[in-house]
Amino acid sequence: MRAVIQRVRAAKVTVLDELVSSIGPGLCVLVGIKATDTATDVEFLVRKILALRLFDDEGKRWQKSAKDLQLEILCISQFTLYHRLKGNKPDFSAAMKGDDAQKLYTHFLNRLKQSYDSSKIKGAESKVPRCDQPRLTIPLSADGKFGANMQVHIENDGPVTINLESPDRKQPDDCVDK
Repeated sequence: MRAVIQRVRAAKVTVLDELVSSIGPGLCVLVGIKATDTATDVEFLVRKILALRLFDDEGKRWQKSAKDLQLEILCISQFTLYHRLKGNKPDFSAAMKGDDAQKLYTHFLNRLKQSYDSSKIKGAESKVPRCDQPRLTIPLSADGKFGANMQVHIENDGPVTINLESPDRKQPDDCVDK
């Protein structure tokens, strides 16, 4: 699982010029889910995001986390974080697909809410389009739109941008081609 975390003065997500979610000062987190990610990866990212000390305290840099300061966190599912280039064209086959990605992303948001103040966690989702279906906009909740083409507006503070990735786990020998 991969996260691009930005310290922001404000951030918002719109779909078709409709405000979907917004925050004031805090963190904007772009979340990529790899096909092999599990709840273990969710736990790692949740723990790290809430503990990251990206804010100043009494003139000292990197002293406080968003949780310490009771700031908001806007999370945005972004399958494009798991890409590779085939020539000049991106390939997203490493990203978890559709329903499975939605379930793990929802689990990620729920774990953040359980580990912090749920009112401070906002979310929005994008979906890997299926080749056999047109892009659909399906309301997910008050916080996000599933499968929507979103516009993300970020007022970066610093700028401060941190990349996180959950550690790779070794596969058991019986799962490895010989």
